[in-house]
Amino acid sequence: MRKVIHVDMDAFYASVEQRDNPDLKGKPVAVGGSRSRGVVAAASYEARQYGVRSAMPSALAARKCPDLIFVRPRFEVYKEVSMQIREIFHRYTDLVEPLALDEAFLDVTQNKPGLPSATLIAEEIRQAIFEETNLTASAGISINKFIAKVATDINKPNGITLVAPDDVDRFTAELPIEKFFGVGKVTAEKLKRMGINKGEDLRRFSRPALVQIFGKSGGYYHNICRGIDDRPVKAHRVRKSVGAERTFGEDIAELSEQEEAILKIAEEVSRRAAKGEYKGRTISIKLRYSDFTTHTRSRSLEEFTNDQQTLQEVAIELLREHPREQAFRLLGVTLSNLNTKGEASGGQLTLDF
Repeated sequence: MRKVIHVDMDAFYASVEQRDNPDLKGKPVAVGGSRSRGVVAAASYEARQYGVRSAMPSALAARKCPDLIFVRPRFEVYKEVSMQIREIFHRYTDLVEPLALDEAFLDVTQNKPGLPSATLIAEEIRQAIFEETNLTASAGISINKFIAKVATDINKPNGITLVAPDDVDRFTAELPIEKFFGVGKVTAEKLKRMGINKGEDLRRFSRPALVQIFGKSGGYYHNICRGIDDRPVKAHRVRKSVGAERTFGEDIAELSEQEEAILKIAEEVSRRAAKGEYKGRTISIKLRYSDFTTHTRSRSLEEFTNDQQTLQEVAIELLREHPREQAFRLLGVTLSNLNTKGEASGGQLTLDF
């Protein structure tokens, strides 16, 4: 039986901005975009009370919250704080699987201090994060990654939730179907039409029946509604792509402007790939119109590369091949099909929760 902790920083980007600028404390803050352009990257809890959410168009967010304060993102600062937090994680275990700058899984089945309780470890981690960064975090603790991640949201912000081994069956039985990881909006609606509203409803269906309805995902649904998740916490995640994108203050329609922007974005992707010692075989561009319609185009090469000139040439060719029906609000370039190899680590030892 594994002992897994999921730690998620509370409104991370926005909280860092409120921490560093006291004038923003207690106010609705959106990181990213502007009042008329772009997309919200993160929203403070004060902004969320108005329905502002990440990935929401900035113009819509401003309509929902007229007093919303937009702040330009400072990703270098967020990365620095993220590294501080990961250093805290590694005081307890080397089995740390970052999901993003602001969240990670930790397997503390065997832990460096030799503490008998995963809950105690989670509390110590949250306390250390607050003392050393002046930021709050929430945590979920359980026997696997799925349960721990769902548990984290129960007492957010600045809370902790334990789903002990004896509680897993009840927890998953009562869990609303849309809360199950891997069940999107469309699938949730389909399940509800079948009379499946929570985990215990899903358990009425056999594995063959679910596979017949949902294909290979049916086997996953059969396991997850019973709290079964055998995925180990991976200390080394496989990076799948390196990319960059830019949202423009005003839509750009001229091909010369589009090409100039693509060249700069491809240069940035090349720099990031070289810094991480990544090379890839597939180059893609992302094109978004003013109505948020998005298209992608890709080309695969025979050899791995992170060469700036190659990325720029292919990106330009892909751009020219795409019919320019209207102006673009966003352009992006991605290098994927990377020359990376994943490493999985794990350890199991029964301890108290």
